[in-house]
Formats: sequence, C-alpha cells, structure tokens
Amino acid sequence: MKKFLAALLVFVMVFAICACSGTTTTPTTEQPATTGEQPTAQPTAQPTGEQPADKPLAGTYDIKVWCAENAKDLFDAQIKKYNETNTDGIVINATIQPVSEADAGTNMLTDVEAGGDIYCFAQDQFARLVQGAALAKLGEAAQAIVKEANDAGVVGAATLGDAMYAYPMTSDNGYFMYYDKSVIPEEDLDSLEKLIEDCEKANKYFSMETNSSAWYLAGFFFGVGCHSEWKVGEDGKSFVDVDDDFNSDKGLIAAKGIKKLVDSKANLSSSKAEEFSNGAAIVVTGTWAFNDIKNILGDNLGATDLPSFTVDGKQYHIGSFNGCKLLGVKPQKDAKRQAALHKLAQYLTDYDCQMERFDKLAWGPANKQAQASDAVKANPGLAALFAQNQYSVPQGQIHGSWWDIAKVIADDVKAATDEAGLKTAIENYDAKIKALFSMSEEEKNAWTVIGEVKGTTWNEDFPMTEDPAGTWKSNEAFEFAAGAQFKVRKGKSWDVSVGNGGDNFVVETAGTYYVQFVVEGDSGTITLIPA
Repeated sequence: MKKFLAALLVFVMVFAICACSGTTTTPTTEQPATTGEQPTAQPTAQPTGEQPADKPLAGTYDIKVWCAENAKDLFDAQIKKYNETNTDGIVINATIQPVSEADAGTNMLTDVEAGGDIYCFAQDQFARLVQGAALAKLGEAAQAIVKEANDAGVVGAATLGDAMYAYPMTSDNGYFMYYDKSVIPEEDLDSLEKLIEDCEKANKYFSMETNSSAWYLAGFFFGVGCHSEWKVGEDGKSFVDVDDDFNSDKGLIAAKGIKKLVDSKANLSSSKAEEFSNGAAIVVTGTWAFNDIKNILGDNLGATDLPSFTVDGKQYHIGSFNGCKLLGVKPQKDAKRQAALHKLAQYLTDYDCQMERFDKLAWGPANKQAQASDAVKANPGLAALFAQNQYSVPQGQIHGSWWDIAKVIADDVKAATDEAGLKTAIENYDAKIKALFSMSEEEKNAWTVIGEVKGTTWNEDFPMTEDPAGTWKSNEAFEFAAGAQFKVRKGKSWDVSVGNGGDNFVVETAGTYYVQFVVEGDSGTITLIPA
C-alpha cells in the first residue's frame, strides 16, 4: 500500500487539476476533534482527490460502500440519483454493505485493501484511520467547498494539520434531556435539584445512564471543567499516555453532583425511550430516540439542554460528549478512480443528501444551510442538541478499557457516606486508568470473557488460558441461562472484542459451559463446551 501511494504522489504532482470546482482558500489549521493529540507521523503520499488533466472521469466504477444498516436503502437511492444527474459521465455500480459507524475504523485497519471504497465512520476513529493510510486526502478546491458548507466543529473533526481527510456527514451524536411537560414545569428545567424533586413528588423516574455508561456519566466531570485526553502512539492504535484530571478538586465537585442524582429514589440508569412508558418523567438520550418518544408523549414531549447542579453555592451546567459521523474515501491505486470517488463522496455529503437523510432517518445535518432550515430548527431534539453542544466536548480516541473503568464511578459515589468516600471513588478511578499503562505484554495479549457472566453485567473480566497456541479456554465453567450474552476481548479492552460477528454471542440452550475461543487475527470463533 505505501509503495503504490508513494508512486501515486509523483503522478498526482504532475497532473494537478482539482477534481472539484470552487474558490481555493487557505487550508484550516484546526485540530481534529479526537484526542487533541496530533500524530507525530503523517501517512506517506496520500492521493489528493485531484483530477489528472488528460484523464476524463467518464466510465463505470465497481465500488464497495459501507454504511449503517438503516441507511442502506437511502444510500442506494442517492447513488442511483447521482448516476442519473452527474455531468462527468460517471456510473457507480455500488455494492452496499451494512457496517456500523462504530465498527468501521477497526474493520478498515484490519484489512484496508478489503475495506469499503467509501465508508461511514464515527469521528473518534479519525486519527488512527489517517495513520493507517485508510483515508484519501481531499484536494484544495474540495476542502474549500466542504469547509464553507459545514459547521466548524465537524470540519475540525475531519481535519489533521492543514489537510482534510474526510467529508462531514452529520453533527448529531450527543445527548440532552427529554421531559414530560405534564410533569415537569418549564421554570425548573435548568436545576438538577428541582427536577429531582419534581420527579420524586410525582413518583416518576429521572432516567440517565449514570450507573451503567461512562459516556453519560462523564458529562458531570466536563461540566466542572475536567478533561480526559488520550495520547495515541505513532501506530495510530496503541495508547501511550492519558491527561486526565477527574481525580482533582474539580472532580470532587462533579462527584457531589452525581451523588445528588444517584441517591434519589427517582434515579433510573437508562437512556431508553420506552422508559417514558415505564414511569419516567425525564430521559437523557439523543436524537435517535425522538420518534419513539414522540409516539409515547405526543404533545407533552419537551426537549432541552441538560440542567445545572449546585455545589457550595455555585452552579455547574452538566456537560456531555459530542460527536459526528464522517464519510471517508479509501486511497485508490488508480488516480481516475480516486477522483471519481471523491466526486461521489462530495455529492453524498452535500446539502440535498444531508437533508434527505434528516427527512428519512432524522440524522442531524452538518451542513450549515441544512441546520438553518425551518424543518431542522423545528425538530425539538436537534434544537436541544445544538443548545447542549456549547457545553460539550468532542469525543476523541479513548482507550477501550476506560468505558468500563469510568462507568463504575457512580456506584462508588452512591456507596460513599461522606466526602472522604467521594474522594476514594475518584482516586480508585485514577489508579485504574494509570494501571492500564503498566500492563505486561502478556496481559495486553490475553483474552477474557465478559458479559452476563456469574451475576455480573459487563463489568468484570474472567480469565482464559491459551492451550494450544491460538486456542483460548475459560479457566472455569459458567452457568448460562438461555439468551445470556457475552463477548471475549483482548487486553481487557473493547478495542478488540469478538462475539457473533459484530454482535454479542448469545447462549441458545441453558447449561454450564466452558468458553473456547480460536483466534484468527483480531477475530475468531467462539464455541461453548459443556462442563
């Protein structure tokens, strides 16, 4: 791959006419919205998406497209429309495969050659995809058009140094507060304490995944000014350091805010829309839940940014993670094919296609014109998300073990009986994340079982032993109920985990079994062996 990229750079330097029209502007110096760390080495000789002067783009191109399952039909229709409307004589024959944005980065880096030619991915995978030579750089004219059309946050998430390596597709991966207007007074919306009181008086739930998801829990720490930034090594995959101040005076304030919620009888650790049918007056979740909540609450649906909490007389607005979806073009050996793919990618992320995905899938657009449209502004969920975004931080690359370590903070906070106990909760968290960098090579490469195992719920790893080479077996047999789910993972991290395809492994027949795993690269086959 790197050899042909180097050769291709020479070719592109000779033929330097942009694939897209538009006024050239100075490339942005904005950093990517990932870990805040710029990789120390750039991939060599990335294709630029520029069109050779003597090679018209007319022709038929067989390509592979990766997108979310629920977007397959729409992507197919949009590509067919592109074939009918483009003036370059380009015909795209697309095989569309369902690959979630969360899995796309790992799948691409496992085998770039076999990956999607165009693929959707979550922003937190951006830096390692650039490092892994899995993203083709945009030409200068294309960068200028994309930067002008889309909001700065998403443009930053697609930018490394002075170059863009992806196309903004959405700006909607965050969370905010839905509420039942018949229960919650509007004047109480900015006070966590008043909202808890309202829910308790009405015997309703305040549903927020504080006890089961670090993604939601972290909002309390971001709200007081804490940060957790992970540094990735030159390989774009391994983590070499973390700058995290959750264990601090500010973090103690966050812990006090968390305790207000988790100690309440109204506390429910869930982000599911159906909790409104199960007695919730408040559910903290994202835009994806809007339609389901609307069906439950009807005209009583309310949506707004998260509230503030008060500690020692000072208010702190609960923060959140924010993220986006990007569209990437895989580097191609043929410059003509490369330019054609960039043309298609720009089309699939323009105003019309983003609005169509908003209309049919409720995906929040990154395009500024689309965000300003009456239809988007009239969507209460997106309006609440955009209001919350000012208190949010970009979700960058995060060590896979962090999610398990951070999500138990709320349980430790609930168990604390005084301020010393709260300090112990965040000290324990700090010790666990620092221990990640002292793991032996043996521990990093060992596989474990995690899931609905021995009464645990995805919060404890059970060891496995390798014998013979490449075959791992759990050290003990587990009693599984029918329908129980689990995965095996490497190095006690979600960076490399295996179930049944991209899903969890589901036990079909109740019984007591050893878990056996035969490794095939970063994947493999799981078998249950009766005890």
